[in-house]
Amino acid sequence: MPIFMDRHDMPDGVTAIHVAEMHQADLKIEHQFNCRGLTYWCDEKRKTAFCLIEAPNINAIKELHEQAHGDVPQQIIEVNDTIVESFLGRIEDPEKSQNIALNIINDPALRTVIVLKIEKTSLKESSYKQLSSILKNINTTVNTLKGRVVKQKDDYILISYKSITNALQSALEIKKIVDSIHITSIKLNIGLSTGLPITNKEGLFEQTIKTAEHLSSIAKTQIMITSEVKDLYESENLNIPINEKLIYTINYSDENFLISLMNHLDKEWHNPALNINSFCNNLGYSKSQLYRKTIALTGKSINSFVQDFRLKKALRLLHKKNKNISEIAFETGFNSAAYFSKCFQKKYDLLPSTYFKSI
Repeated sequence: MPIFMDRHDMPDGVTAIHVAEMHQADLKIEHQFNCRGLTYWCDEKRKTAFCLIEAPNINAIKELHEQAHGDVPQQIIEVNDTIVESFLGRIEDPEKSQNIALNIINDPALRTVIVLKIEKTSLKESSYKQLSSILKNINTTVNTLKGRVVKQKDDYILISYKSITNALQSALEIKKIVDSIHITSIKLNIGLSTGLPITNKEGLFEQTIKTAEHLSSIAKTQIMITSEVKDLYESENLNIPINEKLIYTINYSDENFLISLMNHLDKEWHNPALNINSFCNNLGYSKSQLYRKTIALTGKSINSFVQDFRLKKALRLLHKKNKNISEIAFETGFNSAAYFSKCFQKKYDLLPSTYFKSI
């Protein structure tokens, strides 16, 4: 049977004890709805609770909760148990609470995620042996600071942390590792965001991951974090300030602008007609406003930012080797293969055809 996670917003006055009582009420009658309650997370501070349930469908979960205690969840999504465990550390009730009658679990589901993007600035230099060493050291750092690698590819790593302090410390250690090994052809961009597993998005931690990805897309020499990460870190550490020389905090206004910008780009990057007017109409900015905001945040004009985004997509497509240069050029929004080759060579110091033959 599929596994689902639901979200309950806790009214004022509801505590972890009440949530534990509701969990027990579910377990007593779950067989009537062909469901199996696996575990739950409760966060009294943020007034949220999340249940993990094996069930035939969403309606069965709603009916179970309705009959057991009347608290129907605000949202339910289907999840993968392996991914849930990667983010949250468990898919069953903690062992220490399994033999306790009420089974109180006051365990928040808030997580801080790090997205590491490995960007190739040149394709001529061979740095893969050094990169392999860096990745090994990164994984050691993650394990030492109690992080969990959720996803890892050649150019992308997604890591989950329960502790915001550990997450930020890990990011600083990773930056130190990379800075100590001077590889001119590889750049590592780091973005951090924090959030709950279910929001108004469809996927698990989808909004948090997307925000961290967006931040890593514009990260320069500093680690990029959200204002919420900064506030929670300083709260955890008795208002000890973060190191602003190494860490850049994006304010809420710029974060919302970046999310809107990247959401539109994610939808339209393959469209050759995408231009500054399209962004202005979608984001509600004038051309001059959009130019100033984009330059301030990314260091690039909107046209340069879009082109750079497309070239990174093209590089991934080239690696798959299932399409020719012209097909990749048009698929990534370029009007001609010749112009695509010119832009690719300018960015990576190598023609795409030469690179295609070398991989």
